[in-house]
Amino acid sequence: MGRLSGVSGMTDQRRSTHAWLTTPLESGTAAGFGVYLHVPFCHHRCGYCDFATEAVGGLAADEREALMQRYVRALEADLAAQAAVGELPTVTSVFIGGGTPTLLPPDELARLVRAVSRELDVADGVEITVECNPETADEELFGVLAEAGVDRLSMGAQSFDPAVLGVLDRLHRPERTAEAVRLARAAGIPRIGLDLIYGTPGEDDASWRASLAAVLTIGVDHVSAYALGVHANTPLGRAVAAGLVPPPDDDVQRERFDEARELLRGAGFVHYEVANFARSDALRSRHNVLYWRHGDYLGVGVGAHAHRDGRRWWTTRSTSRYLDAAEASVADRDARDDMGRMRTVTEEEQLDVDARALERLMLGLRLVEGLHPFDVPPLAVEALDDAVRLGLITMSCGRLQATESGWYLLDETVRRLAA
Repeated sequence: MGRLSGVSGMTDQRRSTHAWLTTPLESGTAAGFGVYLHVPFCHHRCGYCDFATEAVGGLAADEREALMQRYVRALEADLAAQAAVGELPTVTSVFIGGGTPTLLPPDELARLVRAVSRELDVADGVEITVECNPETADEELFGVLAEAGVDRLSMGAQSFDPAVLGVLDRLHRPERTAEAVRLARAAGIPRIGLDLIYGTPGEDDASWRASLAAVLTIGVDHVSAYALGVHANTPLGRAVAAGLVPPPDDDVQRERFDEARELLRGAGFVHYEVANFARSDALRSRHNVLYWRHGDYLGVGVGAHAHRDGRRWWTTRSTSRYLDAAEASVADRDARDDMGRMRTVTEEEQLDVDARALERLMLGLRLVEGLHPFDVPPLAVEALDDAVRLGLITMSCGRLQATESGWYLLDETVRRLAA
């Protein structure tokens, strides 16, 4: 089966077969370098969530505060240890996610932000994002974050329907989201995004339209709209498996996706990635774009993943094991691995060229502009023609792009291209 070293415009014989990997123009090392810090703490675990979280709502206030302070010190030590392992690129984006990072005391959260600048070379104009839930928002918190340099919030609204919020085990009232956005704006945080989930059991057409309308009324800069996923290891997954809750309907979720796209585009949002919309290209999430362009990043904290030059590693999902390993590594450098990292890393893998090619396609096609011609891995001519014929991909100015149908059927699109 014949293969092209890319698509139209990529037949320059001066470029080697793997030039897409070693000399990218937008992807890989050209995408920037990020730092992700994971804060696992939540008041409680929502029924649909399968992230690495630790419910602390039942702890006494002093016990909770001591645990959080202990965890922040472990994150600082872990970050310092990773920063000391070889020369790292300049940091272009920082993302503190969870969990609910804004459950931390404001000064502890700001301390994490400052630790990145202390340990690593940080670019001027670096994007610093913190995830936030509406019920944790207050004026003091946002003021401290703004002073520490946080310039972007990603807020978990999920829905503006009280019944849907109840199914999702969310604690906040719908009106609390608007108040949280107002407080963040007043504190001087310039960019705010909201996350929505669609396809929740009990959500109807009117409910979804009302949530989208509320987003537009509040006036945020960015919207992420995700189809509800059901994971077997969650209470929701077990309820669906037992027949107690109906599973999400694929056709309904497709309708919700189309409605979000139509309404948000009509309001001036740019649909720049499968699930993400921004009021302008400048208001995209730069950190997430780095992921989609197969870039490199450190991951620090419970369950955090990292990627560097095709090598991926990740940490334990247990908060107690993470803390024990981090503290042992601080007390005794012999407790670190051969690379000088703390023994919080539980697994790692080296991706071969084929695996990296598959990831480059899968991630890059999520973006509306797709892949630059020089960043496209070798493709079989027949597979490329087949995907074009089926309306899953298109080529414009040599760029490989998913169509709107290809976006919604992205797994199938990539499977056909990689055949």
